[in-house]
Amino acid sequence: MDERDAVTQVNEPKEAHDAENAPEPGRRTGSAAGERGRGETQEERADRRWQELLQEIRVAQTGVQILLGFLLTVVFTPLFHDLEQTDKKIYLVTVVLGSLSTGALIGPVSFHRIVSGRRVKPQAVVWASRLTFTGILLLLATLTAALFLILRVATHDPYVPWLVSGVLTWYLICWFALPLWVRTHYADAN
Repeated sequence: MDERDAVTQVNEPKEAHDAENAPEPGRRTGSAAGERGRGETQEERADRRWQELLQEIRVAQTGVQILLGFLLTVVFTPLFHDLEQTDKKIYLVTVVLGSLSTGALIGPVSFHRIVSGRRVKPQAVVWASRLTFTGILLLLATLTAALFLILRVATHDPYVPWLVSGVLTWYLICWFALPLWVRTHYADAN
């Protein structure tokens, strides 16, 4: 397994990197004895996967857009000008992370618009999936930085980094560890 395959297995579902090994257009998958699948053509599979990805993106996009909107207004409040330089720097990093996350999570929509009708949907799904995963990682960083800033300004207590670390651990468990555990324990059982 080369490095690209290893990254693909961690970042995407198994189906995401199957586009390059997909059957000829129009040929049904999963129909041979012992083969797993839904009996879909490559186009049907790409359409299904695209719809699933859109549903996932809708949830993440809404959250990151609302968060970024609130972050962008902070600079116009009187309290912002009273913040310490360190807090202002944390704020700027948080806004940049939120902007990057928004770009990555909206990217698949633009990607689809630009390649639509070019008969590259399986490849578009793979790239849109990669953008979405990148957006989720950036959203994780944005939420962590925003929480750190808010708790730091609100409390000035030395336990803030520990509390933020605990919340970050919770995000990592919910967003990555649990899905990967389910994937490794149940994916081959079906």
